[in-house]
Amino acid sequence: MDQLLLNIHPVPKKTMGNFIVGKNAECLNSIERLIKSTDHFFIYIWGESGSGKSHLASALREKNVKVVEDVENFDNDQQIELFNLFNKSKKLRNKLVITGNDAPNKMNLRPDLASRLSWELVYQIKPLTDEEKKVALEYYAMQKGMSFDRKIISYCMANLKRDLPSLISTLDALDEWSLKAKRPITIPLLIQLLKKR
Repeated sequence: MDQLLLNIHPVPKKTMGNFIVGKNAECLNSIERLIKSTDHFFIYIWGESGSGKSHLASALREKNVKVVEDVENFDNDQQIELFNLFNKSKKLRNKLVITGNDAPNKMNLRPDLASRLSWELVYQIKPLTDEEKKVALEYYAMQKGMSFDRKIISYCMANLKRDLPSLISTLDALDEWSLKAKRPITIPLLIQLLKKR
């Protein structure tokens, strides 16, 4: 299903402006300061899959910030390289953001690297609640000019993958399918779309 949805309509560009903040306001404020000022050079961001780390990474790259993702997957040599990159970035005040799936001292990293990653700002990205996801989806649909009953979003939340990128892709695909079929957006239309694999 995911491949079908991605083929019908690409996932929208990830920006700082369309990141749904939820309970992550302090983290987002620090990221904005990192982008704009010379006070900070480094932030470490961690959180579970689907929490928004990749969204922020994509948005930060657009702002010319060096981002290294998924440090939990790094072997010993890669960790040494990252340790050296951190030290170089600190010396030159180059902006650097590193992401992982847990706090630096909980991922069996080299002690020297875990210590470096804990030196500066460390934030856990807290995933959106179901209610926040619904609000985000309604806002997204409104921005696209889509018109449908809110039950569509409740159906998606109850029956599909519940990470925001997948839900947004579903809305995009449903919008396309509605236009091609020249039919209003309804739950039966959504079910028909999901059966077209």
